[in-house]
Amino acid sequence: MRRTIRCTIAPTACVLAVGCTLLFAPASVTAQEAIVIDHTCTNLDMVPDCWIERAKDELRLSYGHTSHGSQIVTGLNLVNAGSNGTGATCPSCNGYGCGGCLYKVCDDYNYYKYGGSYVQAPAGVLSFWNYRPEGASDLGNPNRTEWEVATRAMLEDDRYDNRDTVMWSWCGQADTSEANMQIYLDLMSGLEEDYQNVTFVYMTGHLNGGGVEGTLNQRNNQIRDHVINTNGVLFDFADIESYDPDGDEFLSLYATDTCSYSGGGGGNWATEWCDDNPGSEMCMSCSSCAHSHCLNCNLKGRAFWWMMARLAGWTGAPSGDANCDDAVDLNDYSVFTDCLAGPDALLAPVLTDEKTCLTTFDFDDDLDVDLNDFSEFQALFDGP
Repeated sequence: MRRTIRCTIAPTACVLAVGCTLLFAPASVTAQEAIVIDHTCTNLDMVPDCWIERAKDELRLSYGHTSHGSQIVTGLNLVNAGSNGTGATCPSCNGYGCGGCLYKVCDDYNYYKYGGSYVQAPAGVLSFWNYRPEGASDLGNPNRTEWEVATRAMLEDDRYDNRDTVMWSWCGQADTSEANMQIYLDLMSGLEEDYQNVTFVYMTGHLNGGGVEGTLNQRNNQIRDHVINTNGVLFDFADIESYDPDGDEFLSLYATDTCSYSGGGGGNWATEWCDDNPGSEMCMSCSSCAHSHCLNCNLKGRAFWWMMARLAGWTGAPSGDANCDDAVDLNDYSVFTDCLAGPDALLAPVLTDEKTCLTTFDFDDDLDVDLNDFSEFQALFDGP
């Protein structure tokens, strides 16, 4: 049976220590599983910073989209409010600046296409090709197959073959027949087979008010089932805009891409949530969020970075790996002891920070690092 790692799943590696002494033993290795990025994947306080840094250093993404898909790019600019990117424009790597920003991203496509005075993404900045590859607009424009042709052309071109992550979005065309959706799934499977060193990110289609029983939701479920059955990666665009940040669900109330809903008396969940949470960073204004509310874009930008951390190797839960080097060893033990404070005790780390302590070592999610957490760390330890 295949299993799916969603954003709320706890770590699965576990080894039993023998005896009463503090013994360490190698952790087990888990098999590749599907990664689903949904509405539970928007709290970046849960993502260790070092996995964001590793994603920026190791991954290079190309993203093909039109207006609805631009919501993610707007979200990236909202998360990085100090950058020079606005609206749906990913900032160029030429002259890029975002002092003190963690979630740095810039578009260096022109460096690879033209060279000359264009520069590539500097260290610590994610290389993000916006509206690429050339040759198609989105998953349904100009037709349902041209995006795949454009993707292959990009990956076969010596100038562009360093892309290791490719993502395309819909702009309404996911509301279709089962046969048409199968075209998408089959083409994605073909790309995965032919380019096994590239991650191809699946995406669901934006809401249109059809509700749980609507054709769109059936097709989105078709995509979800395929991803789970093939251990793929899904950015669940529709699920993210089906919930407010408190986890209240609106798909069953016939929510649309604008965050408006007609059931239960009607309303707009994004406007309502921001009215109830004035001053929240989730409700920052933006110059544009195509077809929708800025809160929706903000959530998608945050989910994007959660996904990138997962693709870089983060398990989606505390792992004991404080420096994100794929090992739980004595270096991590030093950080653990720095974080160790006891039950319900306030953290006061010296070598690191509170976020690292909680995202790396708070295995039981009780907002402290104590001996209960040490037993989990001990099980994961693989030395030296």
